[in-house]
Amino acid sequence: MKDLLEYLARGLVDRPGAVQVVEVNEDDGTTVLELSVDDDDYGNIIGRGGRTASALRTVIKTAALKDRRRVFVDIVDG
Repeated sequence: MKDLLEYLARGLVDRPGAVQVVEVNEDDGTTVLELSVDDDDYGNIIGRGGRTASALRTVIKTAALKDRRRVFVDIVDG
């Protein structure tokens, strides 16, 4: 899931080298993927009204269902 999110995010930003994804495993088996990008690229990741961010979360959650995992995406300040 981490690689998929990183791949998708790199395609959306102007500075793909600044994309970082940190995987955090919670005690209940949930995985949280923390996405950070360059300060100038947050608008590209979030999109109008949060549509791009919502789409990224949907793709990752759907891919995680195939593996029967719970995965959440957080967009954090880098």
